[in-house]
Amino acid sequence: VHWAEDGLLGLQAAAGLPWWAAIVCGAALLRTGVTLPLAAHQSRLLAKLENLQPEIKQLAERLRYEVSVRGRQVGWSEKVARFHFKKNLKRIITELYIRDNCHPFKATLLVWVQIPMWVCVSLALRNCSVGATDAEVQEQFSAGGTLWFTDLTAPDSTWILPVSLGLVNLLIVEIFASQKMEVSRFQKLAMNFFRVVSVVMIPVAATVPSSMALYWLSSSFMGLAHNLLLRSPTFRRLCCIPRTKSESATPYRDIVSALTA
Repeated sequence: VHWAEDGLLGLQAAAGLPWWAAIVCGAALLRTGVTLPLAAHQSRLLAKLENLQPEIKQLAERLRYEVSVRGRQVGWSEKVARFHFKKNLKRIITELYIRDNCHPFKATLLVWVQIPMWVCVSLALRNCSVGATDAEVQEQFSAGGTLWFTDLTAPDSTWILPVSLGLVNLLIVEIFASQKMEVSRFQKLAMNFFRVVSVVMIPVAATVPSSMALYWLSSSFMGLAHNLLLRSPTFRRLCCIPRTKSESATPYRDIVSALTA
């Protein structure tokens, strides 16, 4: 958190920007410099995993036949045969993950970086807003806003920032849900969970200093922009993301169609 405070103060001093602009720029720099490369890495892994599914399905069918033959030879019960099938299938899938360097756990790296970073910057902005860092910084925050949120230390009484945050987060979830790919039951539950979180964040953002709400909105907006960018076939090729069956040649037209359907 202290590193985040020092980074914010250093960015504002070096750029000479008003505090609201420094917060927006800080969010853009973090999302572009840190999370965008990780998001591209995640998309590359997920594409490899998707392309592996036909091979896994084929190997599973062959393994099921081999286990069935072996089971009849040695007199395995159905339970024992199922155990050997699952054990060997797990080993085969792990070998494929190693071969293609695409273990699913690696795709969670973005979450393990993004959430702590978001929390640390949020707490740093709260400290600056309440004077925990420096009373002079708090004074600068109180006059460092713009438009309707001139005081960054006070909550946004108009609810424009909180509602905008909720709408942007919901849009991100719906864009993900519009992808042409098979969605597991867990993924459906996760999307519903994030829909609920997006709505819950609205009253939360209305009770925190405007500096935090502005950072959350700026970060989410950059996340939305990056999600749209990562749907572009041209950008995906630049990031060395393999082509997949679910990839669309007209992603933005598909998103509009899905959202307006």
